[in-house]
Amino acid sequence: MRETRREILPGVYMTCLTTGKFKTGLLSVNLLTRLSRETAAKNTLIPSVLRRGTVGSPDMAALAARLDSLYGARIEPVARKKGEIQCVGFWADFVDEAWLPQGERLLEQVAALMGEMLLAPNTRGGLLRPEYVDGEKEKLLEDIRARVNDKISYSRYRLTELMCAAEDYAVDVLGTEEEARSIGYVALTRHYKALLAASPIEVFYCGTADPDRVERAVQDALATLPRGELDTDLGTDIRMNTVEAEPRVFVEDMDVAQGKLAIGYRLGQAMEDPDMAALRTMNAVFGAGVSSKLFVHVREKLSLCYFASSAVDLMKGVMAVVSGIEVKDYDRALEEIGRQLQAVKDGDITDGELSSAKAGLVNDLLSTADSAGALESFWLGQNLLGLEYGPEELAALVEDVTAEDVVKAAAGVECDMVYFLRGSEEDGNAQD
Repeated sequence: MRETRREILPGVYMTCLTTGKFKTGLLSVNLLTRLSRETAAKNTLIPSVLRRGTVGSPDMAALAARLDSLYGARIEPVARKKGEIQCVGFWADFVDEAWLPQGERLLEQVAALMGEMLLAPNTRGGLLRPEYVDGEKEKLLEDIRARVNDKISYSRYRLTELMCAAEDYAVDVLGTEEEARSIGYVALTRHYKALLAASPIEVFYCGTADPDRVERAVQDALATLPRGELDTDLGTDIRMNTVEAEPRVFVEDMDVAQGKLAIGYRLGQAMEDPDMAALRTMNAVFGAGVSSKLFVHVREKLSLCYFASSAVDLMKGVMAVVSGIEVKDYDRALEEIGRQLQAVKDGDITDGELSSAKAGLVNDLLSTADSAGALESFWLGQNLLGLEYGPEELAALVEDVTAEDVVKAAAGVECDMVYFLRGSEEDGNAQD
């Protein structure tokens, strides 16, 4: 697998993985913009509206027929949050030409259609069609309202929203219901044009095509891309310290049978010069996986929770623990989770815990190479962080992590907020 990266148009960067491993090729185009409360819903809505129809294929039926003619290719809208950067655009998967009759050139046709969706949508009087905007807006509103249905995800969302209330990181990629409801087709058209002109763009390709050919195909597809003053001042502000001296606590009551305890941490001094392999390993030792301290001690030995796991966002320098507990076990669970983190800080890490954590991480990283979609997400994150090594190189770095490296990575971790989604202890029939 060969990786190349280059700037192919002003502010347009292409990462190309040349490999014959997959039967399908993958191509994505991501516009990068600042995550903010005022624009998150608009940004997420734009690719869904553009996907409704183009100048050449004015509705979804025409687009479906055109994609069918490309051996059943798919092009879908995508909106993601990476730190405090919002990434919106399209991804496509299609049969790799190594599996087509000789001479078939599918890449160029897929790239051209993606470029048409992005740059030549079906408009009315130069404005995005109001019926398309209204239809996709209702779907977005449904998605925003449905956040509460998955209580685990909702708890993590509320933890982030409350813990980082004064930071852009608090904003969900879907935006708020209030913002989404206020979107009109005229204002969305203006925002769409401004987004095209100012956004740096990340292009990713995985397949057998030569990088030079991919570059030409994408250049042709984006030939009419308007470029103004690019917003290159994109990044994520990292707060090293907790907001207050003592952890903030927020309790929300809801009709649920199982309480959800979510705890947010700042990684602190480790983010001054982050050792990505050591930080990932620290998280694995503490709470990620079946060999972690949270799983073995809090869940299995003490039976204080139905589940408990930790996750780190290394772009933002935060870590979150989410667990499902009985309401009556709140104090004991909170105390024990803190005790297990302190054990990591104190170096109370067995050889078995360290080796199991590293083995799980290495396996996860190497398995990234088994999915073009996983590779796309991995490299988008690496590019935004300015890192040049791939999953295999990162796995090798993890192999070299020592217990001392883990202790150093954990040294500055501090609890910033506790969020508890509390249900009734009596109501065993409530829905989670």
